[in-house]
Amino acid sequence: MYNWDDPIKEALNKTEKPVVNNNTQESVLNENKKSQVDLGSQEGLTGIENIEKGGERIKVDDKAIINCRADLNQLVPFKYEWAWQKYLDGSANHWMPEEIPMHDDIKLWQDPKGLTEDERQIVERNLGFFSTADSLVANNLVLAVYKHITNPECRQYLLRQAFEEAIHTHAYQYCVQSLGLDESRIFNMYREIPSVATKAEWALPFTQSLGDPNFKTGTLENNQRLLRDLIAFYVVFEGIFFYVGFTQILSLGRRNKLTGVSQQFQYILRDESMHMNFGIDVINQIKNENPELWTEEFQTEMIALIKTGVDLETKYAYDTMPRPILGMSAQTFEEYLQFIANRRFTQVGLPQQYKDVSNPFEWMSEIMDLKKEKNFFETRVTEYQTGGKLKF
Repeated sequence: MYNWDDPIKEALNKTEKPVVNNNTQESVLNENKKSQVDLGSQEGLTGIENIEKGGERIKVDDKAIINCRADLNQLVPFKYEWAWQKYLDGSANHWMPEEIPMHDDIKLWQDPKGLTEDERQIVERNLGFFSTADSLVANNLVLAVYKHITNPECRQYLLRQAFEEAIHTHAYQYCVQSLGLDESRIFNMYREIPSVATKAEWALPFTQSLGDPNFKTGTLENNQRLLRDLIAFYVVFEGIFFYVGFTQILSLGRRNKLTGVSQQFQYILRDESMHMNFGIDVINQIKNENPELWTEEFQTEMIALIKTGVDLETKYAYDTMPRPILGMSAQTFEEYLQFIANRRFTQVGLPQQYKDVSNPFEWMSEIMDLKKEKNFFETRVTEYQTGGKLKF
């Protein structure tokens, strides 16, 4: 059985030494050309190779999600229309945190009797986790995933996703600032509160693995390593780790408490749902184009990976909700996470692992429907779209 820990440990232990290059521009160009010649036949391009003058025009069949040797700077012709459509959908659903009114939230938070201590803890713990989580996702996209996805229309969506992660971090900062919370305490919570730290610690090595400067796709082992890390981030981190916190905050909003914070989280959840669906499409496309990666042994590893994510998020539910509140309990979340995990297994072509579980929070499905109008918290009515598509 392949030891997945080895590349992660290597990434953690490696330190990249600075390189001082005093060559002339001509020498640098010659070195770049030599590097291009040395590329393996299966290794994908990055998009910063020298221009091949007189090269043939790109054909659709030349494109591939990973290990593509065609010019990555040519967006068209499209091979993956679904990736381009997701980019368009994400752009149409643009929003900014300051557009959401926070006055009622400020008054409620400052009222000593406005919220219970359990409710306040939920808000602070989730702001602490999410403020770090979206930074981790952004780092994963920009420093690791983008380099190894060798398709320009998919990269176009990744750029949009990276910008949305920046908006999400902005939203958490705006919530923290509006409520008058201790910013340094909230943003440092992932290094102080075990339940917040555990999920971040679990995810970080997968970024460090792909961010290893010596890592390149092109072999069976490394292609599986990339596929594993995509499953870790899109299926587990964004597809499971976010759901306890989102449900807790949105449940407050359903009770007309902290409606501004809840509206921010609703928009973020909708974005993250699109991110996850895009990632799952990429994962399945890689499987289709490289069926040799999807071995029985690898599938067993991925089942264990996802189940570990369910266990960690379940522990987070018990830590943040030691007592039932808001009509929810940690036990209810345990079933909810297993229900979600079954859906994730199905989406990536794996057998469901949890029997006789159902969705105890059906109202969450309604919130995630992008086609529903924004009227859930009885604030201003908008259709979660911008530009010419925004209606009041």
